[in-house]
Amino acid sequence: MASINSWTLEFESPVAAPRLFRAAVLDWHTLAPKLAPHIVASAHPVEGEGSIGSVRQFNFTSAMPFSLMKEKLEFLDENKCECKSTLIEGGGIGTAIETATSHIKVEPTASGGSVVKVESTYKLLPGVEVKDEITKAKDSVTAIFKGAEAYLIANPDAYI
Repeated sequence: MASINSWTLEFESPVAAPRLFRAAVLDWHTLAPKLAPHIVASAHPVEGEGSIGSVRQFNFTSAMPFSLMKEKLEFLDENKCECKSTLIEGGGIGTAIETATSHIKVEPTASGGSVVKVESTYKLLPGVEVKDEITKAKDSVTAIFKGAEAYLIANPDAYI
């Protein structure tokens, strides 16, 4: 029987928590194809309008090992810049992963920036072993937030 595993990631950003959360999490389906077209070919909402239960799909270029990923928003507290989503299709579901969830929280710092905290929990299919996938996942999450951070710094009026 496969066990449940997890990884965590934490890093700081000079961007205020609400702006970074809105850009890198809530509106990433809009920004990703613009900021990372070499990875994300397109992205769009499938169901809902960003509230709990909403589903969005990301379509990837050949730079990724899978062509798409659909995620469902399970929990959202915009005031606390916190959400939880479940991978429901693509992204290794059914081939390597049985289930996967991500919990993201962007907390304000005293300096006006933020601390990004991510916890990913997953259950591998029987017989599947994790090699360098965790490092790749952490690098991908970091790249998402750093891409949004660079965009927000360059566009100080965006996501105010």
